[in-house]
Amino acid sequence: MPSLGLHLATAGAMFLMVALRAFQQLNVMHDQRMLVMPTSLAMAACEAVVIVNNAKVGLHLSLILATGIGAGLGCLLSMSLHKRLRHKESD
Repeated sequence: MPSLGLHLATAGAMFLMVALRAFQQLNVMHDQRMLVMPTSLAMAACEAVVIVNNAKVGLHLSLILATGIGAGLGCLLSMSLHKRLRHKESD
C-alpha cells in the first residue's frame, strides 16, 4: 500500500490543479493575459506530481480515491471562491 505521505501529496496536488484549472478558465473569460502563463506552469507542476506519484505505485484504489477526493475538494473551493468574486463584482 502506498504511504500516507504519497496519498497526501497526490491529493494536495490534484486539489491545487483543479483549483488552478478553474482559475485559468476565469483568466481566459476575463482576458487576464498576464496570468495565463504563470497559471499554466503551476498547473503543469501539479499535474507532474500527480502523474509521477501514480506511476510510482501503479493502479492502486487508495491512490485513485485520494486523487478523486483532492479533485472534488479543489472544485468545491473554486466554486465557492468564484461565487464570492461574482458577488463582489456585482456590488
